[in-house]
Amino acid sequence: MERSTSRGTPELAGSVQIRHVDAGSCNGCEVEIASVFGPVYDAERYGARLVASPRHADALLVTGPVTRNMEMALRRTYEAVPQPRRVIALGDCARDCGVFAGAYGVAGAVGDVVPVDVEVPGCPPPPEAIIEALRGMTGR
Repeated sequence: MERSTSRGTPELAGSVQIRHVDAGSCNGCEVEIASVFGPVYDAERYGARLVASPRHADALLVTGPVTRNMEMALRRTYEAVPQPRRVIALGDCARDCGVFAGAYGVAGAVGDVVPVDVEVPGCPPPPEAIIEALRGMTGR
């Protein structure tokens, strides 16, 4: 299993509130996210929790390549998250556009639109890799 990469991001103190943003994915990553927060993997035991508003979040969990229609929405969502904020690019499409690279409706990878702190490789990444990235942020 490949490991997630972090760019020297300090961990958050024990818990992280996460706002998920689907910037144009095929929904493969969303299935794995649902698994991560379900009863088998139970990411909440590691201090990670999904929230409905970016104003309540500490981090953004972004999936998919950023489409032209989602570029401004992602920027606005990023700006709505209070400092210090973190961004997780989840999956190959979020990291480098994956199979959607060069498509006419794709603006670019997540890192082309907002600064990325953690990248989780995979198409889709396995739940264990997502949990590892979240645990790296919470320190639990």
